Amino acid sequence: MSRRGRFIALEGLDGSGKTTQARLLVESLGALYTAEPGGTDLGIRLRGLLLDPASPFVSGRAEVLLLLADRAQHLDEVVSPALESGRWVVTDRFTGSTLAYQGFGRGFAREDLVALDAWATAGTTPDLIVLVDVTAEVALERRSGAPDRLERLGDDFRQRVREGYLALASSDPERWVVVDGSGAEGDVARCIYDVVSERLSPLPSVPR
Repeated sequence: MSRRGRFIALEGLDGSGKTTQARLLVESLGALYTAEPGGTDLGIRLRGLLLDPASPFVSGRAEVLLLLADRAQHLDEVVSPALESGRWVVTDRFTGSTLAYQGFGRGFAREDLVALDAWATAGTTPDLIVLVDVTAEVALERRSGAPDRLERLGDDFRQRVREGYLALASSDPERWVVVDGSGAEGDVARCIYDVVSERLSPLPSVPR
């Protein structure tokens, strides 16, 4: 029987560089890359409802439930089968995003979000959560293209989300690690790889 794979989540503001870093980490580990929202066919449809400014109005509570529906499908269809087969999985966003964006950003009670998320995920949590941290100003400067529905919520919202991420990391240092995302892409990637190597050794063998 294959040993269960390890599960790593990269978190951060839009524009932090976390997506690039998640893909670089996948390359280094030979892991499976996936992302939320949108890691499944259902998730792609939910992502459109959640983020497209042209989509119908979505209330705050409906937003939370749609995100959790995406996560439940993502786990059942992609993440859990890969982990059970022994594959390592790197996801671009997971529970931390909900707590930061909908909790600290939107103002929903953390205990409610934690309880709902625990049901949606059947208690699945990442082995390691890497917060790629940049200031709200840097994140905004790095963004390209038209802003999505959440990105249109403004500077105060972004700042609350960043502060939320840092609070989450501070409250659970065994699972979270904060990496400065403001440096050169390669330097940030090496820092993340070193952290993963330190926390989750032994790493998987990558075919050459």
